[in-house]
Amino acid sequence: MSELESKVLARDLHFGEGPRWHGGRLWFSDFYDRAIKSVGADAAIRTEHVIDDRPSGLGWLPDGRLLVVAMQRRQVLRLDAGGFALHADLSGIAAFHCNDMVVDAEGRAYVGEFGFDLDAEINARGTMGVLADHATANLALVETDGRVREAASGMHFPNGTVITPDGQTLIVAETLGMCLTAFDRGPDGVLSNRRIWATLGMRAPDGICLDADGNVWIANAIAPECVLVAPGGRIVSTVRTSQPCFACMLGGPDRRTLYMMTAPSSAAAVVSVARRGLIECAEVATAGAGWP
Repeated sequence: MSELESKVLARDLHFGEGPRWHGGRLWFSDFYDRAIKSVGADAAIRTEHVIDDRPSGLGWLPDGRLLVVAMQRRQVLRLDAGGFALHADLSGIAAFHCNDMVVDAEGRAYVGEFGFDLDAEINARGTMGVLADHATANLALVETDGRVREAASGMHFPNGTVITPDGQTLIVAETLGMCLTAFDRGPDGVLSNRRIWATLGMRAPDGICLDADGNVWIANAIAPECVLVAPGGRIVSTVRTSQPCFACMLGGPDRRTLYMMTAPSSAAAVVSVARRGLIECAEVATAGAGWP
């Protein structure tokens, strides 16, 4: 197993999430600025768009229009020529805030949700209590025309999601299940054959990304690390970060730069009042693959 150290690329974020490599820049959401931002090789952060909600997952339709998850309203917004418009309403499927999203080659989107008020439960019971006993959540499938259906249910906080290069497998991080779960994907995007792809011990996978060897990088939300996992759960490589890691993405000209979004906590009371969020990075051996 290899071990790497990260370096800080950019500072002064509240809480960065949903990193995506797009158009030669790393795009991401900053929750408490209610902003979609990007950063280039010069480390200068640029605000691309501001919305009237906390943004989370990002993706693009085949025609280039941006999709963004509006967490609190439980919606997916679409950036048209005249501004942001409602693309999909997830309130019939999501019991609480929506979070990460992956958009496939055809423009279908898979969106996770909390299932319950995570901050309130942690404050009331502590982290371990939430891990042991919590409401499950749904994964939503948004069709290209904005129609919504349930893709999977009974999930333990579905979060970061990837699709393999052949489009036939979807892997989702179940943060509170401490595992990665895989599904087969049909031509219509429908999921089947649910199975555990990797068990992770006491690692809580938040954002994830896929590499060309078929392994998955996981951002560990409860430790300062980003970990490369093989099918089954064998640890291939670890990148040490300066604070807990909440999302990751392979990008750069050759897709071998691992970008990691870190923060002292995910608690709103902590990260909404101070700009201690970072973008950290490390050069890794294997390039990114698949979606996002």
